[in-house]
Amino acid sequence: MKAFMQSALKVDASRQIVHIDMDAFYASVEMRDHPQWRRQPLVIAHDPRLNGGHGVVATANYVARQAGVHSAMSAQEALKLAPNAVFKTPDFAHYRQVSDQIHAIFHRYTDKIESVALDEAYLDVTDNKLGISSAVQLAHELQAQIYDEVQLTCSTGISYNKFLAKLASDYCKPMGVTIVMPDDVHDFLMRLPIEKFRGVGKKTVPKMHELNIMNGQDLYDQSENGLMQAFGKLGYQLYRRVRGIDDRPVAYQRDRKSIGKERTYNHVLIADSEIDQQLRYLARLVAQTLTKHQKHGQTVVLKVRYQDFTTLTKRLTQVEYFENDPEVLYQAALTLQEQLNRGEQPIRLLGITVTNLAALEFENLTLPLWRNDKS
Repeated sequence: MKAFMQSALKVDASRQIVHIDMDAFYASVEMRDHPQWRRQPLVIAHDPRLNGGHGVVATANYVARQAGVHSAMSAQEALKLAPNAVFKTPDFAHYRQVSDQIHAIFHRYTDKIESVALDEAYLDVTDNKLGISSAVQLAHELQAQIYDEVQLTCSTGISYNKFLAKLASDYCKPMGVTIVMPDDVHDFLMRLPIEKFRGVGKKTVPKMHELNIMNGQDLYDQSENGLMQAFGKLGYQLYRRVRGIDDRPVAYQRDRKSIGKERTYNHVLIADSEIDQQLRYLARLVAQTLTKHQKHGQTVVLKVRYQDFTTLTKRLTQVEYFENDPEVLYQAALTLQEQLNRGEQPIRLLGITVTNLAALEFENLTLPLWRNDKS
């Protein structure tokens, strides 16, 4: 019989993490800019009456939500639930500008910021720039500054890790400030419906229910081996989450500034057809990588190194973001290559890079004992 050793689980409660979640962000921006919509159901989606019933809801204001409208719902279904709703086509460029203003406020407090979406971010405020020892006080100040400067509200969750901070920000919306202290964690998680645990999606819920796992207490009662056998890596994570353990750092240094691919050729490129073929190949790789990382950019950079090791770069910037389409990136690189006036010089290296990156936008599928107060 094999002895199975497991290291004791330890809770690291030394950090102070704040999760900021803007309240109905896209809809709130539109209501701020169009005050006449504030008391009307507002749905951020293409109007299904104008496009044959197509489209998905990005978000909706709280008036529309009371009628049952929610994000990821078809616009046609939203229209049935709220026939008098205002449908506003999303303006992601504008939402990004507002998000940049909000992030500038974040940076006054800390540079340890992990942006999850335009309307959501984790902040590690353990050692913040203003020396504020209370994360609750800091969260209140953030809310006030965001409202004063941008006229938008947000909900904040505070705890010692990202998992708990995210749950806390969801607990009291809109405009809530909720803190989950280490002594509160067990009771907080035991009552939580299993659907609220991050990673437990629509496909996982039925399997949880088959195992009679309905809430945090049921999850807590499972063995680690049993959860891993049933759910693999997710089971490993959930065994720790339900015990208040999440050591993931706020990944403030992971945001990429550029995405590119380059190749050095042992046999130099001479023929235009060879160069063209390699540009197409590099454009395809860059487009795939951009899509993988959910990024797009405003600038395409071509790098060329000739046989004599002379290296030149040329860039093309546009106001709109380049599509993550190999043909689009190839055409941009080809334009830059023609501007270099290569002549007959053999090429030793080619590279295509996209910079000025931003996140791709997509439709978001998105207990009295807790210390909970509102601004």
